Amino acid sequence: MSEPYATIRYETTPDLVATITLDRPEALNAFDRRMCEEIRSAWQRIKADPSVHAVVLRAAGERAFCAGLDVKKAYGQPDDVWNHEDPGECLSPKWQKVWKPVVCAVQGMCTAGAFYFLNEADVVICSEDATFFDSHVTYGMVSALEPVGLMRRIGLGETLRIALSGNDERVSAQTALRIGLVTEVVERDRLWSRAHEIAAGIAAQPTAATQGTVRAIWESLDRPYRAAMEQGLLYTRLGNPIGMAEASRKASGTPPPPRPPRIR
Repeated sequence: MSEPYATIRYETTPDLVATITLDRPEALNAFDRRMCEEIRSAWQRIKADPSVHAVVLRAAGERAFCAGLDVKKAYGQPDDVWNHEDPGECLSPKWQKVWKPVVCAVQGMCTAGAFYFLNEADVVICSEDATFFDSHVTYGMVSALEPVGLMRRIGLGETLRIALSGNDERVSAQTALRIGLVTEVVERDRLWSRAHEIAAGIAAQPTAATQGTVRAIWESLDRPYRAAMEQGLLYTRLGNPIGMAEASRKASGTPPPPRPPRIR
């Protein structure tokens, strides 16, 4: 199943996977306000759709996964500076409180605001031609948002090197694998199929268990150790009975109970 958008493609498949494809290859898949709003809409569809258990995030074209914010178009912030918004809030599944696992597949250039996508994906893989860099400082701009999430993935030292090098240094696919920015490097022609394979494998697990796991791990990053452990214990008590019941039904071949009708 697919849904019409102008800047992205959205589709779902019977194996419980939704796929979002960034679809502005002529602009290196840079995001403008319309793309941000459409991605936010897609996250909300995913959150509300019980037939989606996992997500693939990928991009059309050969040259780039995403070049960040489209600087050739005005994003359109309100006049009141205190009402300005970070585009990352629209792009982020976690800001949208979507806890369904996200697999991100990167090819070509991945720079600047593109790190919003990587920073909030649960699994990131890339093709052999992928390169990662942060262009902000090269153009005289402070890199203050994307590195916050990036530092959680690869640590302070590597984050600072990327943020301060600008366009002068590109992180290769193999280096990205070494520093933990990605977990797998594949041939370009296998990138999308491999991402879908990973997502479908996750989607086959009880969704109460996978969503609870994603939420518990990500929310722990904002809490001290003991507070994170205490909250994680609450999530296991809440989610385990539901997830274990799902696993039991799957093992026995029993269909799930009917869901109540959705109210629009």
